[in-house]
Amino acid sequence: MNVYLGIDLGGTKIAAAAVDIHTGERLVQLMVPTDAHEGPAAVIERMAALAGQVCAQINTPIDQIPAIGIGVPGLIDLGQGVTILLPNLPSGWRNVPLAANITGLTGRPAAIINDARAFTLAEATFGAGRDARSVIGMTLGTGIGGGIAIDGRLYLGIDGTAGEVGHMTIDPYGPRCGCGNRGCLETFASGPSITAMALRVVAQGMTTLIGTLVEYDLNKINPGIIVRAAEQGDTIAREILQRAGSYLGIGIANLITIFSPERVVIGGGMSRLGEWLLGPAREEVVARCHLTPLDRVQITLAHLGGEAGVIGAALWAAQRFKDEHALTKERI
Repeated sequence: MNVYLGIDLGGTKIAAAAVDIHTGERLVQLMVPTDAHEGPAAVIERMAALAGQVCAQINTPIDQIPAIGIGVPGLIDLGQGVTILLPNLPSGWRNVPLAANITGLTGRPAAIINDARAFTLAEATFGAGRDARSVIGMTLGTGIGGGIAIDGRLYLGIDGTAGEVGHMTIDPYGPRCGCGNRGCLETFASGPSITAMALRVVAQGMTTLIGTLVEYDLNKINPGIIVRAAEQGDTIAREILQRAGSYLGIGIANLITIFSPERVVIGGGMSRLGEWLLGPAREEVVARCHLTPLDRVQITLAHLGGEAGVIGAALWAAQRFKDEHALTKERI
């Protein structure tokens, strides 16, 4: 059967879809609030119930679904299907056997994958990287995530940790990052880091429209407000976006130098800033990459939007369990 289930676990919502893994088509997609404050057990039950509702809508008993893939926002034990730390969810979901619990509730094999890796797999297969052999994915939001896909398959490294592009060191003496390192890309080009730059200039009383646009309610400052100011010609707002885009470009240049990918695909909520970030990033790449033929490297926005998570999760389940089935047959 070509239809697998993909589930995307987020801090505020859970999305589940029946996905044709040959075309990327979502036959049905449903969403419910995460209500993460109720704890992992309640959320997992909600995920399993949503999977059942998706199957009901496509008139397919869940026992006919080959497997379920689940994208999660954080660190995981890939082999055991256990969440190690999901920092944006209450309690952190430390050592939760998510895959086993979903299997227990649905009766179907389940596999988990980091959500940025799921995004990368989906974009490499059906999105902005579909005709490229090598793809680097980057998700820009509260943090910066990523993944590496080669010939339509994820390169995962040790236990799925390959692709943490937001935690490459940009400045060894830079700000402390939540991961414990200093000067990670995430501390310079994520949503909170861009907002922090704006907060500093407003607090210092510099001449900028950023404060005016929020009537000096600093809690309302966000990257979208900074873009609004930049669109109105605000020099400081433009400098903030230029600086963040340049740091992003340094990170991309490092990735291009190491991997020489055909495509770098940018997604996530911050990708809505578009050329305000990508323009400076591309300039930085040209200035720093001298060994890779940049005419053969495309830096582009993602094509699948918010649907990449469920598509990538379903693809991961298909690849994971098809591989296991093939290995079992070889041993026999």
